Amino acid sequence: MSTLREAVDDYLALRRGLGFKLRIAGPRLLDFIAFLEREGASYITNELALRWAMQCSACQPAQWAGRLSFVRGFAQHRSASDPRTQIPPYGLLPYRPERARPYLYTEQEIDRLLQAAKHLPPVTGLRRWTYYCLFGLLSVTGLRISEAIALERQDVDLQQGLLTIRTSKFGKSRLVPLDSSTVQALAQYVQQRDRILGKSTTRHFLVNERGRSLESSNVRRTFYRLSRQIGLRGPNDSHGPRLHDFRHRLAIETLVRWYRAGEDVERRLPILSTYLGHAHVTDTYWYLSACPELMGLATQRLQRRWEDWP
Repeated sequence: MSTLREAVDDYLALRRGLGFKLRIAGPRLLDFIAFLEREGASYITNELALRWAMQCSACQPAQWAGRLSFVRGFAQHRSASDPRTQIPPYGLLPYRPERARPYLYTEQEIDRLLQAAKHLPPVTGLRRWTYYCLFGLLSVTGLRISEAIALERQDVDLQQGLLTIRTSKFGKSRLVPLDSSTVQALAQYVQQRDRILGKSTTRHFLVNERGRSLESSNVRRTFYRLSRQIGLRGPNDSHGPRLHDFRHRLAIETLVRWYRAGEDVERRLPILSTYLGHAHVTDTYWYLSACPELMGLATQRLQRRWEDWP
């Protein structure tokens, strides 16, 4: 039988092979194994798992539950080779954080944001064109910010009107079709980029003033600054509309449009799920409960089915 450390290495390798990045879970599980070694334990028990999960006094209950969930996944894997393994039951730390309710931007708010981006200094520089293109791309494609930043020149096919997303969650790639107006806007950005930077050798599509890839922290700071400038956030607000809400807006508007058109939403939902790069279609179903209008439309659809029942 392998040791716990060998087992966790195999488990992490298996999960990463399936596309999971495990940036948080990986280090946490290695820390858990070190904890078991200090305790002289040769197998996982609920008591040890719970003690390790709650040993972080500065953590919130949601973080304790998250730490325990990492152990639960590994324990389920380990129990196949070591029957002594105890799998922490669901509900042992029942706290579950609420998902942030998406902010649904209006067309006017998006337009104000884009116009504000076009006035970023310096007037003769690339920065304003990059942020104008980035925010516009997020609003019409529903890309994750990490996916937009990671786009390489080869991933943007303006002839076919397609984006190739290679760095999606779980290591999956997907194609994202573009509207002709979006293709035109991207082509204009390419012209501005090449005019200002010349024949740059960088492989990234969206770049900063030095021709390097964008950093997500800088992008978010710029977005927060512009949000306050146009009134999306108050001067001292630490919370408010997020870049990720562009993605939520696209998903919700698509579902609303399908319901209003009388489409079979259940049948079409996997299409939207694939477009957004969701790992499970259940992640897309969440939008039904996140938007009151969608809940109302879904309820009306169910009521009509009930009335039509023979």
